Amino acid sequence: MDSDARSTGSELLAAAAVGAVGAVAGKRLVGRLTRGRFGDTEEYNVAKVSVSGPIKRDKGRPSPLSGPGGTTADEVVEQVEAADNDEDVEALLVELNTPGGEVVPSDDIRRAVADFDGPTLAYATDLCASGGYWIASGCDELWAREGSLVGSIGVVGSRPNAAGLADKLGISYEQFTAGEYKDAGVPLREIEEDEREYLQSLIDGYYEQFVETVSEGREMDPEAIRETEARVYLGPDALDIGLVDELGVESAVEDRIAEAIDADVEVREFTPERGLAERLGIGAERVAFAAGNGVASVLSGDGRDVDIELR
Repeated sequence: MDSDARSTGSELLAAAAVGAVGAVAGKRLVGRLTRGRFGDTEEYNVAKVSVSGPIKRDKGRPSPLSGPGGTTADEVVEQVEAADNDEDVEALLVELNTPGGEVVPSDDIRRAVADFDGPTLAYATDLCASGGYWIASGCDELWAREGSLVGSIGVVGSRPNAAGLADKLGISYEQFTAGEYKDAGVPLREIEEDEREYLQSLIDGYYEQFVETVSEGREMDPEAIRETEARVYLGPDALDIGLVDELGVESAVEDRIAEAIDADVEVREFTPERGLAERLGIGAERVAFAAGNGVASVLSGDGRDVDIELR
């Protein structure tokens, strides 16, 4: 065989090898994007459910530049309930990387986790703050990394104040209501002191609910929870004051679950049923969030006059 023939043969073999690698990589990519949608037959005994990004009821208007879409609270609840109804699932792993979010959706997830029939372990990766901690309090144990930020047991309420701008533009506010506090907190006029006290009482009420929920779920003294003053703590400090039970990576968490169910652990991630196009869109959205937003930023744009969130 002459040198030209050998060269051509080598090039063909190289091209075939590249094509084979590309086919395998493509198959793996499609497998990840379509996991669980075409009769997945893998063996598993532990369900993993992830709570990532701000916790809210719905996604709102989708945009890859608007922040993390992740899963909605209703979707997470559905995943937990699906795991609870799956006869192969013996334990639940709840992975948390969230700055918190809306109050009631956070509690919906916590209740679903607390109702799960079997061992439940929460695992904080980067951030388990506020609404995320509310959810974790419904689990049997909470694990974190040494570099995790955990805590922020507090509630925040906010309202825009556009009264000065309205005056400059010559805009006057007039609204017809029944009930003294029906329009409390509207942004186009200065807030009255009694309205401020009323709105603050709502925040205080949510805060007391938060403290009570954590106290019962984590078996902590309510006063010790209040003394945290809504701080976030690095993993070792959170461990010292009892906000987490253990520190470790996910493999250590799986070892703990293996002890709890007395069996080798095979984990399956439960995810919402989505089409291929939507999954690709969420991937782009997560990249945009990582590049453009702070670790605990929460954007609220639902048009309410007063926003109340766990963060």
